Amino acid sequence: MVHKKTGEKYIPTAQDDFHVYSVEWTEDYIYGYVDGERYFTFENDKQGNKETWPFDAPFYLKLNLAWGGDWGGAEGIDESSLPAIFEIDYIRVFQKSK
Repeated sequence: MVHKKTGEKYIPTAQDDFHVYSVEWTEDYIYGYVDGERYFTFENDKQGNKETWPFDAPFYLKLNLAWGGDWGGAEGIDESSLPAIFEIDYIRVFQKSK
């Protein structure tokens, strides 16, 4: 059984202003932040189980403008919301030296 953890934070100006979304990922935890405020924590249970901590393998950054999800496939898409613009100011990735 895969254990899923999620977190969410409502950002009223997400469509109008730039924000800083960040992830701090160590061998002990993953923290999620928006504008420097932590809203999500996923701690390594140190059991060596890929079902509860699958983050010891390579991962890749993927950014997209997902549209519809389960709703879109079942109920259609609100065409009045299109065209949509996905604007990213910058992306930075840092890695601690060993």
